[in-house]
Amino acid sequence: MKVNRIQELERLILYHKELYYRGKAEISDEAYDKLEDELKKLDAENPILKLVGHMQVDSNLKVAHQKKMLSLDKTYEEKDLYKWIDKEDVISIFKIDGSSCSLIYKEGHLVMAKTRGDGSFGENITKKAMFIADIPKAIPIQDEIEVRGEIFCIEANFFHLSREMEKLGLEKPTSQRNIVAGLLGRKENIQLASYLSFKAFDLINEQKYKKEQQKLDKLQEIGFSLPEFEIHKSKKDVEKRIQEAKDFMVKGDYLVDGLVFIYDDLKLHAELGETSHHPRYKIAFKFAGDTKVTEIKKIEWGVSRNGTLTPVAMVEPVELSGAMISRVTLHNFGMVQNFELKSGDKIEIIRSGEVIPKFLGIVEKSQGHFTYPKHCPSCKNKLIVQDIWLYCENLNCPAKVKEEILNYIQKSGIDDLSDKRLDEMMGKGLVETIPDIYKLKVDDFLILDKVKDKLATKMYENIQKSLDQTLAQFISAIGVEGVSITKSEKIIAQGYNTIEKIMALDLDKMMKIEGFAEKSSQTFIESIKLKKDLIKELIKLGVKIKADEINTGEGPLKDLKFCITGELSMPRGEFEKLIKKNGGVMVGSVSKNTSYLITNETDSTSSKFVKAKDLNILIITEKKLLTMIGE
Repeated sequence: MKVNRIQELERLILYHKELYYRGKAEISDEAYDKLEDELKKLDAENPILKLVGHMQVDSNLKVAHQKKMLSLDKTYEEKDLYKWIDKEDVISIFKIDGSSCSLIYKEGHLVMAKTRGDGSFGENITKKAMFIADIPKAIPIQDEIEVRGEIFCIEANFFHLSREMEKLGLEKPTSQRNIVAGLLGRKENIQLASYLSFKAFDLINEQKYKKEQQKLDKLQEIGFSLPEFEIHKSKKDVEKRIQEAKDFMVKGDYLVDGLVFIYDDLKLHAELGETSHHPRYKIAFKFAGDTKVTEIKKIEWGVSRNGTLTPVAMVEPVELSGAMISRVTLHNFGMVQNFELKSGDKIEIIRSGEVIPKFLGIVEKSQGHFTYPKHCPSCKNKLIVQDIWLYCENLNCPAKVKEEILNYIQKSGIDDLSDKRLDEMMGKGLVETIPDIYKLKVDDFLILDKVKDKLATKMYENIQKSLDQTLAQFISAIGVEGVSITKSEKIIAQGYNTIEKIMALDLDKMMKIEGFAEKSSQTFIESIKLKKDLIKELIKLGVKIKADEINTGEGPLKDLKFCITGELSMPRGEFEKLIKKNGGVMVGSVSKNTSYLITNETDSTSSKFVKAKDLNILIITEKKLLTMIGE
């Protein structure tokens, strides 16, 4: 009986692994993981378990990995994750749902790109990698190094890729989730790889680092884009990070299926080592994904606070992860148009990590024609199409205004004002704009349904409590585009710790802040300018925005700007806090305005070091900096 089950599991694992890497997965990741887990229990040394990736590597393209690309151990339970973390400092990175890739650089140039393959051998995809814009083709390091990361496809690019494949007479892709493996396996039309993206997550070379964070900092320094990463020193930090990942699964522009946690101390990496299957110093925390097929009854379009119309499918109710699901997000206009979704279509949906269910792909099309709204469902204004988005440009659109007010209520922490209650308040003329919230008196609430003196007083007092806000909270509450609270905190940490300093930010300053490219910087600056009158009115009504205390501007480093390159004896984040605490300002790159470049290297080929020399910027050691602040 046991032997028969082992053989059955081997067959199923091979079958589903091959389908996945052909871009035609039939079961969820969680269901597949259960098959592997069962086989581990029955036969821990089964060779099938050692097949990390795509097992049928073309012999003509087979390339060995100098260091085996292992899979990750995983858990779906928070209690198991906290047990694994114990009391260690850990770094978390979004686990991107794509295809792992290894990049080899020699004398500063990309010479090889290869898939993970079976872990020991991968496929040579160098020509395809040349088409991927955010894979650097040259880096400021002459030593041979290996960079590992994930190739994936963002939502907007998937939309344009689908259009391009149709033009070429190719089969239209059925899923953003599986398109990467499909493109990397193609023998022709390799230019389609230009629609793919890459983020790095590991650096392998001979240089000795003490912390994982130092390796990630180095990757950013030499030009790689990374998934957002954070270092955690407490359970509370980890819990917050898990919630951020869940939010990203719903709102993010690429697919993630969990988080990867890594011990920050590299000495611990060496001590723990690796099994034949996975490193003991890393673990994947995955969100269990339950998938089902259901039928679209109709598609409703909601208007967000920035005017974007969000499509939601009303579906035949199905049970997913213990919940009865009747509404499914369809992402955006581009997704609906791409699949020509309509009533009667049978679709596959997924619910992971107890977040809002999402559309995965179409299973069976219904008869009829694809249509979409030409006028706003709220204000009847004519809609415009921009790339993958459908927009209502009417600044006074009732649905848009309501979402702006609701966002402010939620982000500023006003309790007892629900979505339904706000509808009633707007319907009775109590609230038309965000500032109207602070003009309400206790008696105003008494005209609302089922509100007596006690509740009216409580609602009024809750509003008054929200007059005191942190700067990051306020930026989020007024709905500035292009930033989460975490990203706002990064801006503030660079010394822009008052609303006045935030308002004065320009594009050059923004792009020097970690995590801000030109597009996101421009979006932020334009959005904050549009909020100028709102900010003034809220302050006039008594809103007090607490200035961040990370950088007071005072201290021995006052008015000095610092940039860092290379290794430090302490985590870079801690060192930056020390500089800011003493009045200094951190900058992400060297310019003529930089006061000092901090490095422990006497000579370096890093772009920052070379530029500092060219500009005659003072280069000092970590020890010298500590002397300057009296430590």
